Amino acid sequence: MFLKCSKRKKDGKEHRYWSVVESVRVGGGRVVQRHVLYLGEINDSERASWTKTIEVLDGSSGVSRQVALFPSDREVCSDAISPVRVYLERMELLRPRQWGACWLFCELWRVLKLDEFWALRLPPSRKGTRWVNVLKTLVAYRLIEPGSEWRLHRHWFDQSAMADLLGEDCRLVQKDTLYRCHDLVVAHKEDLFRHLKARWGELFKASFDILLYDLTSTYFESSPPSADSNSLKRYGYSRDKRSDCVQVVVALIVTPEGFPLAYEVMKGNTADKTTLREFLTKITDLHGKANRVWVMDRGIPTEAVLAEMRESDPPVSYLVGTPKGRLTKLEKSFLEQPWEQAREAVTVKLLAQDEEVYVLARSDARVQKERSMRRRLQRQYYERLKELQEMTITRDALLQKLGAAKAKASRAAKLFSVIVPTLQEWEAGHRLSFTIDRKAIQQLARREGAYLLRSNLTGESPAVLWERYIQLTEVEQAFKELKNDLSLRPIYHQKDSRIEAHIFIAFMAYCISVTLKNQLKARASGITTRSALEKFATVQMLDVNVPTDSGKVLSMSRYTQPSKDLQLLLAMLNLTLPNQSPPRISAAQQPTYH
Repeated sequence: MFLKCSKRKKDGKEHRYWSVVESVRVGGGRVVQRHVLYLGEINDSERASWTKTIEVLDGSSGVSRQVALFPSDREVCSDAISPVRVYLERMELLRPRQWGACWLFCELWRVLKLDEFWALRLPPSRKGTRWVNVLKTLVAYRLIEPGSEWRLHRHWFDQSAMADLLGEDCRLVQKDTLYRCHDLVVAHKEDLFRHLKARWGELFKASFDILLYDLTSTYFESSPPSADSNSLKRYGYSRDKRSDCVQVVVALIVTPEGFPLAYEVMKGNTADKTTLREFLTKITDLHGKANRVWVMDRGIPTEAVLAEMRESDPPVSYLVGTPKGRLTKLEKSFLEQPWEQAREAVTVKLLAQDEEVYVLARSDARVQKERSMRRRLQRQYYERLKELQEMTITRDALLQKLGAAKAKASRAAKLFSVIVPTLQEWEAGHRLSFTIDRKAIQQLARREGAYLLRSNLTGESPAVLWERYIQLTEVEQAFKELKNDLSLRPIYHQKDSRIEAHIFIAFMAYCISVTLKNQLKARASGITTRSALEKFATVQMLDVNVPTDSGKVLSMSRYTQPSKDLQLLLAMLNLTLPNQSPPRISAAQQPTYH
């Protein structure tokens, strides 16, 4: 890496532009120069009118003043004001750190007016700790490069430009400060979602008429609580396939655009069907009664809660998936109803029943998927049964192997009628026998790719109801982003308050992410939130130190120039990078680290 000077003549005058470049070996053994940092024109001429003057901050006195810069190989003009000769050949580039994604985060934070929201709720401490900046750093870290608070304290903050953007130093991310901030924020959760709901309405004309409700779980890497503890951490059904770990359950409500309206953290053994009634009351208390449609998967509402929703004043609309067992009771009634095309390769039909309607949907792609899965399991179970017929083992060993085979075959095991000989028959030489239930296979084949929906929206067409139901994929996407992109799991905190704070900060990062997602959707469709953050992360900040003839150092913090792709993205998002920070002159020979 070295300093390169480009010369250009304009109006009979010579101008010199300086850049930092590096040599890169490419194909064919060639070496090309790659631009790293543009420093601009540091130029002097024989006439005072061409003298380059800049305003710098004197680190020793704290006073800004105008100086004229002259490279060491140029003569100083006789009428130059406060001339300073700089040794460009001894220039140093120090502390490369990630700047672009941090700056984008701060812009999104500003767009959502979160500084205004938190200013009254998180005032500075008596010792001068600005809690809003601590929270901004925690949320930015969770969005950009998530990890533990210890890693934020020891590594990430120094490798990012958050200190430069916030005007802070390393005291901001002392680990005790980070944990104390966790203790301050959760109390304002409901106020925050009211604020964000209003802000999303202003920015995107977001509608909150359709609410998608679902639950997930996230696990811990910690010892389980004692039996008499009232902790949130509990063993329960793990959606992460980690039944060996304690967990908490997270319930979430989002809109079809992905905007979260509310969430709740519950004990890890909470049953899905016990959560809906509380959330109905919560949303009504927070946002009042309105004509909302609740979209849920099967297993969440109970018959009693659905009856309450129908009988409330005004009635609460719902659209919910229904177990296939109910399809058995309605199959004959559905035969008389016509199919309607909802989408290519997706057909639906509707059946009215009392105060509700049922929608039967069938997807060709889902038929192929379920059929291939069923045939694979059916074939594997059949081959295993043939192997068991030929084994010479004890009857008890046979029962164990048969039980393992049934568990692996899942529903396909119900398509076979297996006869196990009694102990006396086994000792007499009888072996395992089985037959295939052809009628059960035909019945199952008719239902493959079909699923049943249930709603009290009796005036809607089946195609519209189906379109609304498949929007549940948005809440599943929200859980995917929280767990993968924002590293919600695993949780290492032990106290319930810190557990809730950890999840709250992750949800704040998700709110920033979904804001960017909708901006990209409107202005730069095809670019995902994560790819946009990665593009911005390529912009680095460096400290440029240039020695002077006075023994002082001219220091400049400069972010690198964005690539052409990023320049195009900035234009599409109507974003303008800020001016480079002003240089400063200091007596110190080494930069001051944050």
